[in-house]
Amino acid sequence: MKKTFFITGTDTDAGKTLVSAGLLHHANELGLRTIGLKPVAAGCEDHGEGLRNSDALILQATASVQLPYQQVNPIALAEPMAPHLAAQREERRLSADRIAAFCRGALMQPADFALVEGAGGWRVPLSSREMLSRVPQLMELPVILVVGMKLGCISHALLTAEAISRDGLQLAGWVANVVDPEMAVLQENIDTLKGALHAPLLGVVPHLSDPSPEQVAAHLDLSAIEVFKK
Repeated sequence: MKKTFFITGTDTDAGKTLVSAGLLHHANELGLRTIGLKPVAAGCEDHGEGLRNSDALILQATASVQLPYQQVNPIALAEPMAPHLAAQREERRLSADRIAAFCRGALMQPADFALVEGAGGWRVPLSSREMLSRVPQLMELPVILVVGMKLGCISHALLTAEAISRDGLQLAGWVANVVDPEMAVLQENIDTLKGALHAPLLGVVPHLSDPSPEQVAAHLDLSAIEVFKK
């Protein structure tokens, strides 16, 4: 049975793609067939075959099940800003129902482990009426939270976890990603989050220079998630 998770972060630069690629690589090493999706991406460049997003390309390259780019990233927006604003610039309308349908279509491919990566944090508008968090709700996906370890991360993480719970979804696990190498009392912050977040810690990713999915995977462990326990 395919195990699919939604990846969110405490903020835009928490390291969602870094961790997603690491988790995909880790699952590949376990012999699982993997899929990585980035359904909405703002900040795309034209590489001759249409708009492409660097984060989506990383997920496409890391996943073992090779999907066409249009399935990995069906909504590619040119300008690097909040998706609803980038869509307005292009006179496009974003719909959670449509995004969820795109994801379901891509996930029809045979696979064992799949990740659907969000954009920004949990409460990212698609329009004046909908948030991106509606997509994992529609798909009933458990969530993996990437906590960007820096000053203020405890509040950001707890508020995000509360919002996930309020939306009726399970926080399946979280990853501490060190974005500030000079962060004071790092371990104490991690320990505080371990006590406050009602989900397993899947790993602590240190601050790495030009990290590869393989390097990140070395710091992650999916076995802490209930469905992966033997």
